[in-house]
Amino acid sequence: MLPSSFAQVSTGTHGGAMWAGVIPNSAVPSARRESAVYLPPNVATSERYPLVILLHGFRGSPFGYVNGLDFARIADDAIASGRVKPFVAIMPAAGTSVRYDGEWAGGWERYVVRDVLAWADRTLPVRTDRAARAIGGDSAGGYGAVDIGLRHPGLFGTLEAWSGYFHPIADGPLTDAPPAQLRAHDPSVLARRTAPALRALGTRFFLSAGKRDRKAARDTRTFAAELRSLRLPVSLDVRDGGHNGTFWREQLPAALEAAVPK
Repeated sequence: MLPSSFAQVSTGTHGGAMWAGVIPNSAVPSARRESAVYLPPNVATSERYPLVILLHGFRGSPFGYVNGLDFARIADDAIASGRVKPFVAIMPAAGTSVRYDGEWAGGWERYVVRDVLAWADRTLPVRTDRAARAIGGDSAGGYGAVDIGLRHPGLFGTLEAWSGYFHPIADGPLTDAPPAQLRAHDPSVLARRTAPALRALGTRFFLSAGKRDRKAARDTRTFAAELRSLRLPVSLDVRDGGHNGTFWREQLPAALEAAVPK
């Protein structure tokens, strides 16, 4: 199923596991940081599972999901309880070295859209219909997930941002970007522009933030209100917490339940 170059890095409570290895990047061939993949308990190549793509924040890595969020345990428990159907998740890596201080745009957006999805379709037992695909992330990964999902509305049925922001920052691939390019990566602008198509497609949103993370909580509530004004379905989870792994871990079961279709 997974290439032999992938190694198991953690195990869940019911037999699911996280694996690490390189997913080649055709846009940035020098990128050799390892991505992470979650396979559910009793995964079978004869089945086809929903796919969840999760983007890390900056300066982060996919291993924030593996270690800090204890992803395998929480996902296994959610599946075993019946709260979430079995699913496959991929946490791709941005950046060519130890850390990356930018946005999921440019070569990193193309990596997700062109390389990661194609790799998943040919390597893993995943469904390929948009209703069974979700994209999300924490902090800058949350911004990137909503930006990418809105720029490619035919690819993902659910878009999630955990402690995210919803207007572009001019760094990484967007450094010195002209106003028109920044607008092309502005989730508020994109949501208004694509709302009729999103309603027709049935695109869903899940937004979360910790109350003590005041800016993220304010921005998250504002964007949720914008989506509702456009008659787009959104689940809003603002609870006690900060801008950290503790909050993202606590909201993870709700995020997975929203990401994986019933």
